[in-house]
Amino acid sequence: MQIVREPRITLLARQQFLGAPHIRWQSDTDVPAQALAEFAGRICYLSFGPDAGLEGGHKLIAGRTSNADYIANILEVKHGSVIEHAVWTFLFEGISRSLTHELVRHRHLSFSQLSQRYVDESDVAFVLPPEIREGTPAFEVWRRSCERANDEYRELLALIEQQVGDEPKATLRRKRARQTARSLLPNATETKIVVTGNARAWRHFIELRASATAETEIRRLAVAVLRVLQQEAPTLFGDFRILPREDGTEIAETAHPGV
Repeated sequence: MQIVREPRITLLARQQFLGAPHIRWQSDTDVPAQALAEFAGRICYLSFGPDAGLEGGHKLIAGRTSNADYIANILEVKHGSVIEHAVWTFLFEGISRSLTHELVRHRHLSFSQLSQRYVDESDVAFVLPPEIREGTPAFEVWRRSCERANDEYRELLALIEQQVGDEPKATLRRKRARQTARSLLPNATETKIVVTGNARAWRHFIELRASATAETEIRRLAVAVLRVLQQEAPTLFGDFRILPREDGTEIAETAHPGV
């Protein structure tokens, strides 16, 4: 039986910022997402400065001329709509179906998940819950349950394939068998999912799921996502602090909740 102990996180996509050629303005950040968020904020007030070539060009406000200062003010006043323009896409692997049942509740993220109707799960892996230590009685109970579920999945899959053998389309035969057999697989079954979200949605996910009250597996994922996004856009995510806990896990806290 394959056992997965840690999630795998892959950043698949980030956006470009092309700028507006007719507006004479340039941010001092080389991070496209941060420049775009700043541009979106400045367009609300035409605060690009008097030389931008825009009607009614407002002067730059002292203390908000740098991208870092501008975004800091955005977070402080909770003008969260302007950071919705900054977008990242991740591939999450090595996570359980239990985790994704919680993940997909975040309505402002977009999801494309492995389909158990189309994919044969006969050799599927299982994600070990962080609370279960290997070599303990609890681990043996968990391992036996997963092995039994996988064996019975294969058995039921074969039986249903025979039962629907008169179905002329091979794809439909396989789908009918797999969609039935998957009912035996536990929440610990490993899955893969592509998730796209803007900065505001990712902040909300991290704020909720990296908290001390979050379930341990999804908290581990949220902290790992935060680490990637802090490298990607330190101005947009640098206000989060990652803190160790006595049990060896980590949480994240922000000075600007609810942006």
